Amino acid sequence: MSKVFDFNDVNTFCPNSKDANLSFTLASHVDVFFLHRKRSRISTPFIVTKKSKQQPSIEALPDECLFEILRRLPGGRETNACACVSMRWLMLLSSMKKDEICTSQSTRFLGPEIQSNPPEKDKSAKPNEDDDVTHGYLSRCLEGKKATDVRLAAIAVGTANRGGLDKLSIRGSNETRGPTNLGLKAISRGCPSLRALSLWDVSPVGDEGLCEIASACHSLEDIELFHCPNITDKGLVAIAKNCPNLTSVAVESCSNIGNESLQALGSYCPNLKFVSIKNCPLVGDKGIASLLSSAGHVLTRAKLQTLNISDVSLAVIGHYGTAMIDLTLVGLQNVSEKGFWLMGKGHGLRKLKSLTVTSCPGVSDLGLGSLGKGCPDIKTLALRKCPRVSDNGVVSFARAAESLESLRLEECHVITQRGVFGILENCGKKLKAIALVNCLGNRDLGFRFPLTSLCRSLRSLTIRNCPGFGDAGLGGLGKICPNLTHVDLSGNKEITDACILPLVESSEDGLVEVNLSGCANLTDNTVTVIAKLHGDTLDLLKLDGCRCITDASLIEIASNCMVLSELDVSRCGITDSGIKVLAEAVQMSLLTFSIAGCSLVSDESLPFLVELGKTMVGLNVQYCGGITSGTVDLLVDQLRRCDILS
Repeated sequence: MSKVFDFNDVNTFCPNSKDANLSFTLASHVDVFFLHRKRSRISTPFIVTKKSKQQPSIEALPDECLFEILRRLPGGRETNACACVSMRWLMLLSSMKKDEICTSQSTRFLGPEIQSNPPEKDKSAKPNEDDDVTHGYLSRCLEGKKATDVRLAAIAVGTANRGGLDKLSIRGSNETRGPTNLGLKAISRGCPSLRALSLWDVSPVGDEGLCEIASACHSLEDIELFHCPNITDKGLVAIAKNCPNLTSVAVESCSNIGNESLQALGSYCPNLKFVSIKNCPLVGDKGIASLLSSAGHVLTRAKLQTLNISDVSLAVIGHYGTAMIDLTLVGLQNVSEKGFWLMGKGHGLRKLKSLTVTSCPGVSDLGLGSLGKGCPDIKTLALRKCPRVSDNGVVSFARAAESLESLRLEECHVITQRGVFGILENCGKKLKAIALVNCLGNRDLGFRFPLTSLCRSLRSLTIRNCPGFGDAGLGGLGKICPNLTHVDLSGNKEITDACILPLVESSEDGLVEVNLSGCANLTDNTVTVIAKLHGDTLDLLKLDGCRCITDASLIEIASNCMVLSELDVSRCGITDSGIKVLAEAVQMSLLTFSIAGCSLVSDESLPFLVELGKTMVGLNVQYCGGITSGTVDLLVDQLRRCDILS
């Protein structure tokens, strides 16, 4: 090593020291020489950093440039693929209006070589998803957490090239990412073919979103707004002014929608057919009067519920509702007897076919008689919770309304059996159905109805939960109604075999549907008579809760009922033997069978249920303590076409 550092002869150490390639001058008298050598080894760790070149990306483009690129995509398939790239691309695509999207003709300048030899289109080829279809036929429904602006944007982009969106329903909203005006804006731009819009409990959506729909979706025909507190008259007025094809409007619990909206609907919607307004405190007589006076000649159906309107509104309906066919009035607390009387005296409801009045304390015998005279063509009347309506009112209505075919009285406790028989006497030629539900005033009276007044047109009789009806009442109905086919006496715990047998035996055309659920005092005798007399026509038989019904009834059913499709013997005294008899009946082809709550049925009925299940689509074995979970699993495995409740 000393020889290396202690030397005098430079040429010995560096023989080529005079080579210019190996030296550079530091000064005029000094030459320094460097030899080629290996890189020295460094034993300590070190890090070498090298700045990599950033690759060019389309994401670096501003939204304006990316927008211009995306709007020139050649077809729907490419558009849908680009929408899946990122949230940014999806939102840009959903923000495009239909007239902003370049068609294939306008994008040909991008490829000059294509212009010279454009490909010929095969006329025989079927249209695909990329073809431009202006009409809509697709339906989409978003509920709960699925209702977000992102999903609405995806719907706007995805359906635009697959036939167009026809119906959109948004029910409920995500508390953190619920739909807003931005989502409706995307729908308006991507789905101009929208014809039906339903918003349920979507509080973030306001007038801005509805105005976007109004400005672009001019084909809108049906709109429903339920529990939308941020939507005011401004939004609905915009819909009315810009959507002339609007035919149906339903508004419920929208606290900021009032008379101005109804005025606009009447003025700008010449095709309006149906209006439903419920629980909107700002709607009053002015709005109803404006709507009916402007659109009464085209409006065919209306439902007014829980509104702050008075007799004035009903008077206007009675005068201007010349096209009204179906009218429903619910919970009108401020309407008095005079309002219903004026509605009948207006003589504008001569085309009315159906009238439903619920929880309106103002309706009385006087108003009901006036309506009967003012609505001569009415066919259906339903009265619910009308405490002031008595026998005189319903009889006078029936006498005036000669076309009445269906009458339903629910919780009208002042009406008695005298009123029921009076209705049958005056509507004996056309009345087809009568129903009494929870009418506590219908008790047996000591009078005989004249047998000369037969009601041969009556086909359906429903007396449900009316504890006053007994042997005399049902026996009298059986004598004057010989052509009954549908009988519903459910919930009448007091009736017995002696009470119902005259009604069953008097049917000349044969019973088709019989519901005796809850008639705990009935025995096998009633079922035996029904099966023997009406087995050729009986299609439905419900005996739920008839504890005295045993296997004897099932034996008669299996022997006589040829077309029975629905049988309910829940909470009855049947056993495995009775089910075996049904399974062995060759003609038996039940579609639904219920034995829920039958404690005497056990696992031994498995093969019989499987045999019956070959034709069934529904089987109810709930609350059957003798049927174990293993048997239920076997039923599910073997009856794949049958829905089993267990």
